[in-house]
Amino acid sequence: MFFTGQSTKNKALELDVKGWVCNEPDGSVLIEAEGSKEKIIGLFDWCKKGPSQAKVVDVKKKEVIVKNHDSFIII
Repeated sequence: MFFTGQSTKNKALELDVKGWVCNEPDGSVLIEAEGSKEKIIGLFDWCKKGPSQAKVVDVKKKEVIVKNHDSFIII
């Protein structure tokens, strides 16, 4: 993925998803997200396209232990 953490945060807030996003030095974006199955699917589907200026190359997902995030932040 090649897009900013801010656009991801905006989409996560719109979907009421909790967690974090981090822009990596290589231009990729890491996201840890928690929410209902429908909300996570919505965020994942959005990540496949990204915002209008994005160049999405690949999207991978992995289940992780729930950490009960209380917000969505950029780290």
